[in-house]
Amino acid sequence: MSFASIYIVGPGSWPVSLLAGLLGLLIGSFLNVVIYRLPKMMQRQWDNYVAEQSDKELPHQDEFNLMLPRSACPHCGHQISAMENIPVISYLALRGKCAGCRAPISPRYPLVEMATALLSFVLVWHFGSGLAGVAALLFGFFMIALALIDFDTQLLPDDLTLPLLWCGLLINTQGTFCSLNDAVIGAVLGYLTLWCVYWAFKLLTGKEGMGYGDFKLLAALGAWCGWAAMPLIILLSSLAGAVIGISLMVFAKRGRDVPMPFGPFLVIAGLIALPFGHHLNQTYLGMAF
Repeated sequence: MSFASIYIVGPGSWPVSLLAGLLGLLIGSFLNVVIYRLPKMMQRQWDNYVAEQSDKELPHQDEFNLMLPRSACPHCGHQISAMENIPVISYLALRGKCAGCRAPISPRYPLVEMATALLSFVLVWHFGSGLAGVAALLFGFFMIALALIDFDTQLLPDDLTLPLLWCGLLINTQGTFCSLNDAVIGAVLGYLTLWCVYWAFKLLTGKEGMGYGDFKLLAALGAWCGWAAMPLIILLSSLAGAVIGISLMVFAKRGRDVPMPFGPFLVIAGLIALPFGHHLNQTYLGMAF
């Protein structure tokens, strides 16, 4: 038995999938940091740029990135220790409250960790632990971060969408999920599809229906899944958006004029299309013909 065969297993392996789930818990904890800090980093950079152009003192001169300063309670400033930062377990041990001031901690933090763990388990179960499985994990981590950042801020940062696009093209140089030719066409088709929708809507209504980040995200999904998955992704994201949007208007009394980010719906569609897109396309074509 070769060294590689010990660690690289095919789909359907419980032990490796469970290990991927444990890794997902740890990555989920880091994703919480990315989701919270990256938009703030972007805002601080913009504030400093504006001040610099006006020859004013920079408003943000302290170090603020994904690593520094250490995570702390926003209410009392209590720095979170390593023992208080164990995914899910620390939240349960603290009963969802800060160890310093007992202020409530948002349940979204453990939910993100558990969602990342579950997604990691499913992706490795489906793809195995080879190149496809490792790449799918990377894809899933990007998807979770992008969905929640867009949900919170209606922003899809280039710092995430562009690396995701290039990673998709690079991964598919090996034909991992589709051929490189299909990936390149998928990226172009993904970008141009929403670009055309954007300008058609703007010409008809005079309003902007979506942001350029959505174009880049769909281009990235095309780079990962290939051009053949584009109709499925657009259909699934539109259906998800319609169902959730109508539900919010009916049950949460959300007004029609309240903007809704499209990124999370693209993420839902992408997470379905990467592992199951080929099968769904075959099923659909079989039913149609």
